[in-house]
Amino acid sequence: MTFTIDGNTTPHHGVHSAPPRHTVHRPRQARRLLAGALLLASLTGGALAHDGHAMVAGANPLADAVREANGRFADVSVAMAEGYAPIPCVSGIEGGAMGIHYVNGALIDDEIIDIAKPEAVMYEPGPDGAMELVAVEYITTKGPANLGGHLFAFNGAPNRYGLPAFYELHVWAWRANPTGTFADMNPAVSCDAAPIPAQ
Repeated sequence: MTFTIDGNTTPHHGVHSAPPRHTVHRPRQARRLLAGALLLASLTGGALAHDGHAMVAGANPLADAVREANGRFADVSVAMAEGYAPIPCVSGIEGGAMGIHYVNGALIDDEIIDIAKPEAVMYEPGPDGAMELVAVEYITTKGPANLGGHLFAFNGAPNRYGLPAFYELHVWAWRANPTGTFADMNPAVSCDAAPIPAQ
């Protein structure tokens, strides 16, 4: 099932143009629309919108599976308890960001791709110091690799992460990405509020 959310309206030209029919609702139609919206919210676990950023369940099967398998990481302390440690916030040269990666080195070393054990968990830092879960990243040095039919991207060495050449797949399961669910950078993510590490 695919849901599309489109906030754009189509302009209607002409002096005598009537308003679009979908903007005029009788009370019974309004009740039906409300019931449909509530049903959609229940089917999507309520993930319809959060400041225009939230993913919509059903939009991508792999993102849905990742979200279900890794929801525990919404609390960053859970990631830390499972052996993940932060690296500095990653921003893109042309804008957007990946956020702060919490990386589990043992999971990178084991070369096993497990949907419920991503090698990195990604958070957007907030101005109040909170970390908002936005994505996960699967990493392996063995390739070509894929997860759920999606090929990993190749990163050569040397690279800014200090890793040997590796394959990676980002899954933006909690933050909609205008450039794609599996793109590296997300224009809707920022490192602006990243804390300055102690020297």
